[in-house]
Amino acid sequence: MNPFNEFSLRIEPRGFVQTKNQILERILSIVVALIAGGVILALVGANPLTTYQAMVRGAFGTINLWMHGNFYHIGEILVKTIPIMITSLAVLVAFRMLFWNIGANGQFVFGALTATYVALFLFNGNAVMPALVYLTSMLTAGFVAGALWGLIPALLKIFFNINEIISSLLLNYVAILFAEHLYYGPWRDPEGMGFPGTANIPEAARLPKLFGRVHYGLIIGFMIAILIWIIVEKTKWGYEIKVIGQSAKAARYAGMNLTKNILLIMVISGGIAGIAGTTEIAGLVYRLQQGGITEYGNTAIIVAWLSNLNVWISIGLSFLMAALMVGGNQLQITMQIPAAIALVLQGLILFVILMGEFFIRYRIRLVKKEE
Repeated sequence: MNPFNEFSLRIEPRGFVQTKNQILERILSIVVALIAGGVILALVGANPLTTYQAMVRGAFGTINLWMHGNFYHIGEILVKTIPIMITSLAVLVAFRMLFWNIGANGQFVFGALTATYVALFLFNGNAVMPALVYLTSMLTAGFVAGALWGLIPALLKIFFNINEIISSLLLNYVAILFAEHLYYGPWRDPEGMGFPGTANIPEAARLPKLFGRVHYGLIIGFMIAILIWIIVEKTKWGYEIKVIGQSAKAARYAGMNLTKNILLIMVISGGIAGIAGTTEIAGLVYRLQQGGITEYGNTAIIVAWLSNLNVWISIGLSFLMAALMVGGNQLQITMQIPAAIALVLQGLILFVILMGEFFIRYRIRLVKKEE
């Protein structure tokens, strides 16, 4: 008799888990992730301890640099924190209602390309146009573009009951390929010596700097965080979002309009992702180009999930995720590790930590099929 025919695996929610146990399990997840990463490094001939030390130094710098007022490394982390933070806040809002907006990448891209259009073509790169007009127009256009792109999976869900995970995910590729068509084709800079990318946006269309390369997108991100926290925690509509996320049947019974809430939540979620794309163009890259606007949406989804949909925790995790990205990039320079291995290491660490979060919330039991 085959024992596998008598038993099956069942995934069950754990219910309440004590805070100290959650902390211990998360620490264990990090330890396991570092060990697993160490195995990968050893297989390619790198010393795991030396590599991790280089990763930390590459991300945060050294105490000696800090004592001399050199905070370049922290600035680089904050530069990457901005798009991750704003985009994670975008998906966090939708996840609160259990509407799985996996299309943040596409909404981010549409915000970026719309902001580029406003800066380069709508105002024709007018150098004397006030910065306030430029930036207000770009942020508004970015929000609207991201919101409209976010409405597509919402409408498909409402009218045709198409799963929003699939539709929003596939729309990412449409947005990315459309952006590639623009900066490879009609928007390509004629003075760019053949390289794919638009011309640089004018100075007036750029966000001011706080210090180094860190721009005012950081302030915009914190303003969005405060606004979202007030909405989801302090308003009646925020309570409705929570109720719909917990039980759509109960929400309908209470007279809540699910269609209106789905549309509204995706306008806000997609619009915020569009603002994230706008700040990346206006604050850092200054042009639409390959590789500059497609790496943050998926990372933001991981951050939102790990934060347990908490606004303030997501900000801290965005910083740590940015540090992991910066440290991983530095490995290619300091340790001569191939770029692919650095990416594998980052992905492995994230995967193990996500698995740890899964086992905090759920348990797997072996049960008889009769049960």
